Amino acid sequence: MIEYPAPYWKDYALVDSGDGQKLEKFGDYTLIRPEPKALWKKSLPDSEWTKLAHTRFRPGAGFGRAGKEDSGTWERLKKSSDQWYISYPLPGSGGKAFSLRLGLTSFKHVGVFPEQAPNWDYIYSNTLQLSETLGRKPRILNLFAYTGAASLAALSAGAEVTHLDSVKQVVTWARGNMESSSLDGIRWIVEDAMKFVKRQQRRGSLFDGIIMDPPAYGHGPDGEKWKLDECLFEMLQGVNSILSPKDSFLVLNLYSNGFSPLMGKTVLEQAFSLKAGVDISAGELALNDSFGKALPLSVVVRLRR
Repeated sequence: MIEYPAPYWKDYALVDSGDGQKLEKFGDYTLIRPEPKALWKKSLPDSEWTKLAHTRFRPGAGFGRAGKEDSGTWERLKKSSDQWYISYPLPGSGGKAFSLRLGLTSFKHVGVFPEQAPNWDYIYSNTLQLSETLGRKPRILNLFAYTGAASLAALSAGAEVTHLDSVKQVVTWARGNMESSSLDGIRWIVEDAMKFVKRQQRRGSLFDGIIMDPPAYGHGPDGEKWKLDECLFEMLQGVNSILSPKDSFLVLNLYSNGFSPLMGKTVLEQAFSLKAGVDISAGELALNDSFGKALPLSVVVRLRR
C-alpha cells in the first residue's frame, strides 16, 4: 500500500525533488527544503528552483548531528511572509475544510507534513463511521499530536478529541489552528505521552480511536526521554489497553528510517497480541512531484476493530 495526497488538495504541491532537496508550494508560497530521501537528480535546473521559490532553508553547522539534524536558517529569495494559512478540504464533506497556519521554524519544518493527508482522510471517514455505529461522539486520542491536523480531522467528523504533545508551543499552535478553522472543544494536554497512557490504564479509560505519530527521539516536558526503538513496543502495549476492544481504530505513523511497513505491522501485531481476522494494513505515505518522481516519507500502520 502506497498512498499520496488526493489531487483535489490545491493548497499543496511537490513541484520538484532531487539532489537531496524538495521544491514545495504551500498555498501562496514556494519553499526549498532539504530532503535526504531525494536521492535522484532534479528535473528542473537550479535557476528555475531559485526563480520559483520564495524562501530557501539553509542548514546550520549542526546539520547532520544527533539532535541538531534540522537546525538552520531561512534565506528570503523574494517578498513573502513568515506565517500564512492553507486549507485542507475533507473528503466527501461537501466543501468542509479546516485551516492550518504555516510558519518558518529553525528546524526546517513549517507546521504541517503534507504526506499525512491520507491519514487525515482515514481519520475523518472512520470517525464518521464510528459516530453512526456508536450513536454518540467517538472519543479520539491524538498522541504526539504536533500542530493538530489529525485532531482537526477527527473534530470535524464530530469526535470528542484529546490532543497531547509534550511541547507547549506546538499545542498553542494547534489551538490556533482549531480557532482559525471555526471549531472548538478539543481537550489540550501538555505531557509526556507514556505517562499519560499509563495513567489512563490505571483509570480504566477507553478511547474509540487513537492516533500515534511518535518521533525517533524526543523529550517530555519534565525531561522524560523518548527513543522510538526502545519505547515503541511498551507504548503500544499500553495503547492496546486503552483502545476500545470493539468498534475502534488505530493509526500509527513512523518516520524513523529503520522502520519498514512489515516491521511496523509486526510490532503492532505483537504488542496487541493480534489474532487472525483483525483488519490491519501497513504501507507507505509518499508525495509525487510534478515530474512523476515518488518520494516516500513515512510508514503507516492502521488497525480497525
